[in-house]
Amino acid sequence: MNYCDPYSPNFPFTLGIEEEYQIIDPETRELRSYITQILEQGKLILAEQVKPEMMQSVVEVGTHVCRTADEARAEIVRLRSGIASLAAKQGLTIAAAGTHPFSSWQTQEIYPHERYYGVVNEMQDAARQLLIFGMHVHVGMPDLEIGMQIQNVARYFLPHLLCLSTSSPFWMGRQTGFKSYRSLVFSNFPRTGIPSQFVSVGEFQSYVDLLIKTRSIDDGKKIWWDIRPHPVFGTIEVRICDLCTKVDETVAIAALVQAIFVKIYKLFSGNTTFRTYRRALINENKWRAMRYGLGGEMIDFGKQQSCATRELMVELVEFVDDVVDDLGSRHAVEYVHRILEEGTSADRQLAIFEQTGDLKAVVDQLVRETLEGVPVDTGVQSATA
Repeated sequence: MNYCDPYSPNFPFTLGIEEEYQIIDPETRELRSYITQILEQGKLILAEQVKPEMMQSVVEVGTHVCRTADEARAEIVRLRSGIASLAAKQGLTIAAAGTHPFSSWQTQEIYPHERYYGVVNEMQDAARQLLIFGMHVHVGMPDLEIGMQIQNVARYFLPHLLCLSTSSPFWMGRQTGFKSYRSLVFSNFPRTGIPSQFVSVGEFQSYVDLLIKTRSIDDGKKIWWDIRPHPVFGTIEVRICDLCTKVDETVAIAALVQAIFVKIYKLFSGNTTFRTYRRALINENKWRAMRYGLGGEMIDFGKQQSCATRELMVELVEFVDDVVDDLGSRHAVEYVHRILEEGTSADRQLAIFEQTGDLKAVVDQLVRETLEGVPVDTGVQSATA
């Protein structure tokens, strides 16, 4: 098995991306509870690649299984184009960010589905407040035992990935002081955050079985950690990221996740590894990532000192340098350097708000950046002009 050649028939480290878009009224710039109407047409065009989330102002899409970052890019552009065109037919548009700058969770409608009603009944206001938007990256595995060992190591890099994706500095019309306020909102749910280390799939499955037996959960889908073995797809799923605003940001982070996993596997294959760290330590870096994003410091646990976050990002890109050419993702991964130069969506949102004092201007920027390089059906484009 050529683990580093995406065109090898047995290449295991396939890539999949899920994005959760905001449905925006271009006049008021507020969220619109309109997923039902979009779904009716979306199923005809995108089949099972489009589905609702708990809030009716959210539409979720998922790529087909991809082998390379270029394939993933084509999928993301196609999906954003399809959803934006469908929204445009209804006089609406879409935006990609971890939170909406000013819409309130208190005015949102729940999608009429038994599962979502069950979540709200169990979680109450913790669920009703879940007006957040994320990006999930799936990477295929040679087998789940290897996947669990890769997950144990990859936990260390989760705060780094969050820093690169931050896009939620505002909440209900307020500047929160966080670069990823979405992370704080989601932390109100159980079984979220950085997971503990598991020595085997068997140990993990025993944990899941106990929760099911005690009626804590009904299936593994209600384990919402920042990284988890997916209960259906057999992938390792990274869930920590805010929804990226630009296509280039989404593809860069997804390619970086794939490269990190392949690099860890390469270390395993050479009978070496990257040290694993306790959840409590990784959480220190996650807090810094949520609060400060790229503008702060994170802890280098090997050196046992705080370092500028941007320096650690450069080191991370260097860490995967020996696998990105084989994966065909050098261009995508090196876009990280541009994120470091220009800032994340959160940084750009804050800059626009500082310039204008207008959260509607922030929404306008999010819409523009979401659709950069994304064709919207010209027959309906005027509806959002």
